[in-house]
Amino acid sequence: MKFSCTQENLNRGLAIVSHIANKNANLPILGNVLLEAGKAGIRLSATNLEIGISCLVRGKIDEVGKITIPARLFADYINLLPNEKIDFIVKDQELEVACQKSHTKIKGLAADEFPVIPKVDSKKTYQLTTKDVKKAISSTAFAVAFDESRPEISGVYTIFKEEKATLVATDSYRLAEAKADLIGDKKGEESVIVPVRTYQEIIRILEEENESIEVNLNENQIQFTLGDIELVSRVIDGQYPDYTQIIPAEHRTKAVINIADFTKAIKTAALFCKSGINDIDLKLDKEKATITTSNTQVGENESEIEINLEGEPNQIVFNYRYLLDGLANIDSEEVELRLVDSVNPGLLLPAGQEGYFYIIMPIKQ
Repeated sequence: MKFSCTQENLNRGLAIVSHIANKNANLPILGNVLLEAGKAGIRLSATNLEIGISCLVRGKIDEVGKITIPARLFADYINLLPNEKIDFIVKDQELEVACQKSHTKIKGLAADEFPVIPKVDSKKTYQLTTKDVKKAISSTAFAVAFDESRPEISGVYTIFKEEKATLVATDSYRLAEAKADLIGDKKGEESVIVPVRTYQEIIRILEEENESIEVNLNENQIQFTLGDIELVSRVIDGQYPDYTQIIPAEHRTKAVINIADFTKAIKTAALFCKSGINDIDLKLDKEKATITTSNTQVGENESEIEINLEGEPNQIVFNYRYLLDGLANIDSEEVELRLVDSVNPGLLLPAGQEGYFYIIMPIKQ
């Protein structure tokens, strides 16, 4: 095996794939990255058996072959080399790395031991823009539950239907839903539960916002293809709860509130709320919202902000952390808060926009 490529190209590829490789006492090779020199270029691959990532790097191939090398060591070393051409030769399970001022040998493991990263061969193919995907993931994934006893809500429920991809996440205390437009040919309706770690990796490797990303599905796996990068992940088995049942069908109160003012008032009130409960009392009345908190050991606080109210005055108690999470993921200057009463969930939407909503359960007094 003999090839050469630039430090810049190899460094980019390793930054994409090496992140997924981890030390494993039972399978040490999972800590390695697979290097394959072939006609198309140099393919780098890494897997943790749940997620597999591969990336094609341009280079000059003099002799085809493959080997696995410790991922973190290799990535750190290449990152420190100057931006120039690097030559590679494999001899006796050792990778010799040579550039103008450096010569190194790194011990590897046989490529035959590396787990096969499957390709998802399916007619269920969907395309989205990377900009829409990034926005939809970022505004929902934070709300998943980290609860091994309920694996179905530890992932992001993803529905492909008609001209939209819908992403949903919940931990039973709050729920976020975002929609992204599908582009190209539509392939019918399909739904899967995608592990949150998978979507976090997608966010990490997305670079250009004007590109498209292809999604392929089968019963057990999902594959994302972005140019020369492929990510394959298992999907979570189980039935996602019918979240549509908790979406408030009506409301008695609608308040339009400036997000910056609302956020500042909540953060101020949070300094005085009860530790572990994180409760703030929100009262909506005429042209103002009053936010109140008290803690017998610290003190109390009351803040007022201007609002535009439609319907009845109302009052509710929220966990301030959940409320701030929702506001932070609303891409608008103003939020529309809809309430029924103090025991039903509140609904947050970007004012004057469609495609996203956030539901938060109240703290019952």
